[in-house]
Amino acid sequence: MPVQPSPSLPDTTPPDRVRDVATHAVAEEQQHLDAALARRAELLAELDAQLAAPADDVADRVPAAGPVGAETVVERARRAGLRRRRTELERAGSGLVFGRLDTVEGVTRRVGRVGIAAPDGDADPLVLDWRADGARAFYTATAREPQGLARRRHVRTTGERVTGVDDEPLDGSGSGAGDEDGLVGEGALLAALSERRTGRMGTAVATLQVEQDAIVRAPAEQTLVVQGGPGTGKTVVALHRVAYLLFTHPHLAERGVLLLGPSSRFLEYVAQVLPALGETAVVSATCDTLVPGVAPERDEGRDVAEIKGRALWHDVVARYADALVPDARDLTVRLDGEPLTLDAARVAEVLRAARAGGRSVLAARGRAVDLLLDALVDEAAARHAELLARVEEGFEDVLGKLDAGLAARDDRAPTTGARGSDVDGELTEDDLDRLRDDLARDAGFAAAVDAWWPVVDARAALADLLGDAALLARHAPDLTAAEVRRVTSEPASLAPSDVPLLDALADALGAADAPGEQGEFLAQRAAARRDWVYGHVVVDEAQELSPLQWHMVLRRCPTRSVTAVGDVDQTEAPHRHTDWADAVGPVLGDRWRRADLTICYRTPREVMALVGPVLRAAGSRNDPPRAVRDAGVEPRDVVVPGGAPGRLGETVAAEVARLAARYDGGTVGVVAPLARLAALRAAVRDVPVLVTSEAKGLEWDAVVVVDPDGVAAEPRGWNGLYVAMTRCTQELVRVAVGERARSA
Repeated sequence: MPVQPSPSLPDTTPPDRVRDVATHAVAEEQQHLDAALARRAELLAELDAQLAAPADDVADRVPAAGPVGAETVVERARRAGLRRRRTELERAGSGLVFGRLDTVEGVTRRVGRVGIAAPDGDADPLVLDWRADGARAFYTATAREPQGLARRRHVRTTGERVTGVDDEPLDGSGSGAGDEDGLVGEGALLAALSERRTGRMGTAVATLQVEQDAIVRAPAEQTLVVQGGPGTGKTVVALHRVAYLLFTHPHLAERGVLLLGPSSRFLEYVAQVLPALGETAVVSATCDTLVPGVAPERDEGRDVAEIKGRALWHDVVARYADALVPDARDLTVRLDGEPLTLDAARVAEVLRAARAGGRSVLAARGRAVDLLLDALVDEAAARHAELLARVEEGFEDVLGKLDAGLAARDDRAPTTGARGSDVDGELTEDDLDRLRDDLARDAGFAAAVDAWWPVVDARAALADLLGDAALLARHAPDLTAAEVRRVTSEPASLAPSDVPLLDALADALGAADAPGEQGEFLAQRAAARRDWVYGHVVVDEAQELSPLQWHMVLRRCPTRSVTAVGDVDQTEAPHRHTDWADAVGPVLGDRWRRADLTICYRTPREVMALVGPVLRAAGSRNDPPRAVRDAGVEPRDVVVPGGAPGRLGETVAAEVARLAARYDGGTVGVVAPLARLAALRAAVRDVPVLVTSEAKGLEWDAVVVVDPDGVAAEPRGWNGLYVAMTRCTQELVRVAVGERARSA
């Protein structure tokens, strides 16, 4: 679609006139940007003044958790909102304005990273926040459905300087060619896609497309699974969705958002996107780092990882945790040398009451201790009353005889008038409270409880389960004998598949005391708590998660407000699923819905034309995404003789050097099978050399795929080859070993 500096200029307009109009348009947008930046500075100063002012002195103060002092809940929330707004404004200096909407009624609005109110509160904002409903037409209006717009303008900036504009007429005066490709703002989009890769993901807030915008703004109440092939913008959509949800539903910021990525390299790659969008209420982690203080200590075989990732372990862990609750039996405690005994029936009552309400094992233990103290005090009081009754009964006999003797000697027949119930010695409530306190502090009581119901360490308990074939077979009857042997033959140190198992067991065991309120969200605070409940969870490369890892996700977001993005055709994990129903059904059932991204923006047509046979070999049930751009460079195939191993490293290094020179200022990546990694890393410097699982989610201007047949021969290797071939934005080189490879 032609991109013009003005919707009113015909194709025959003289070049000088076009330049004049473009210059005027840039100057016009620069003037507005200057005004918006000046107003932004005023707003920052106002926020600084408000944050520097002392908190309002009100009567209903409550102690705050932390060094801030005593503030009301309302005041703390107000100041948190001010800090959040200040961070938004501070980080929006670059690219503050990126769009303009002109309606058919002559109304003009600018769209940008954050909203900037006009000095006159009743006037239209200087900048409309891209997440606001009024800005949606910027992403969804087309010439066929203009939504009341006459023109959409994309404003290109560098720092605080406007460098150009791209205008799209939406009133029928343009060609509307972009509608055929399903693109909005085609000129700005393709210009952004053609830029050199920097090794860090940038925002796409100025170029989101229609199908992407629909996912960004989808309701948050249900798990949304987004299927998208390479280059469809899955990650960009997920991150912008976080920013949109936090803007639209501010209460989510009180609990924060968890971003679960496939690797630490990936999290570094996307690290600046959300802060650039003004969002800081996010904790980033991988499944391996999600449990505080726990990390894998060794690798493991794919077969055992598949076994230990199955959904059945959720029930296995629950049964095992239940088995750690002691049986009911007589329990004896000595107090002041005297034994107090609760019989098995009374202990059974304590156990039933302690486990009521679905308490975790350790929470039930804490409740059981309280109930045991009550029961033992009752037992002590009953024994005291029994002894007192015996004393009183004997004392009444003595008094009766004394009264009879006195009567025989005295005509007036005097009597003592005493009764057993008048004898002092009954336990008061204070006596019972003191007795309970004495028992609670008594070392003998603590030792008896520990012997009956020892406190279990989750990691030690997991090691017991996974190291004892008989114990595992008892609690995991669905595993075959061979699978039990395979699991129990593993070393005791933690493997990646043990992390979700440990998380599940720690959750079932729980804490001795129920956790308190979460308090104000702080990323460090949330990341340090295994039991933090988030407002929303985003899972990237979600097809790689095992069912047990999905349970990890839901424990952290019981509301199931989850956005999961991925591509089942890029699955490399050992789990057996080949479609989304298999991937999420064992845990989510039917409580999820699917959305699809169908357009490939990153990978050029020349490369996507090669992936069909690879997808078919991988057993794909999906059509590959439709590429919308040409790179103008055909993929190259290079063959290195199989009998010259040293030549491979030299050839790859030469190709990398050629591509680095061609894409100066951009990036080059090398993807290879694991067996060739060490040799290639020794031969190739200054560019990443990765296996396919490490390359997933990343992109480079140019990619060298080494030994495609070797990649395809790895477990789920055709899926891995699909990943490797689709990492480039411009050029692909395949270096085969030996005769021309089948995949080449």
